[in-house]
Amino acid sequence: MTRQSSSPKSRRFEERLRHQQEQLERSILTVAKQGRQTVAEETLDVADQAVFSYQKEMIFTQGTEGHSQLSLVRLALERLNEGTFGECMQCGRPIGEKRLEALPWTPYCIDCQEKVENGELEDMVRAA
Repeated sequence: MTRQSSSPKSRRFEERLRHQQEQLERSILTVAKQGRQTVAEETLDVADQAVFSYQKEMIFTQGTEGHSQLSLVRLALERLNEGTFGECMQCGRPIGEKRLEALPWTPYCIDCQEKVENGELEDMVRAA
């Protein structure tokens, strides 16, 4: 999808990506607030402390996953502006239309994504 930043399809992807970016940013702020509000009480019994620890871990995981996806969304917006959106960052081939519809922030074609997940390729995006 090279250099079609003004095409209806590109505008649609940009709108979806910007909407996803806004949702993720709001979600991350909410998670951060929850994390600050969750304070260990010294009077908690062992069971309550276990629940408290689990809740903290869940909040941390949500924040980490949100930041990772937000990075992918921002990278996709950069690629859209550069005219390289829709090209696999690993092999340079076009990313399938259905894949882009499902995951517009994906940096890889399905073949390269499978190789990354199987450990056959280093994840260039996460390594950066």
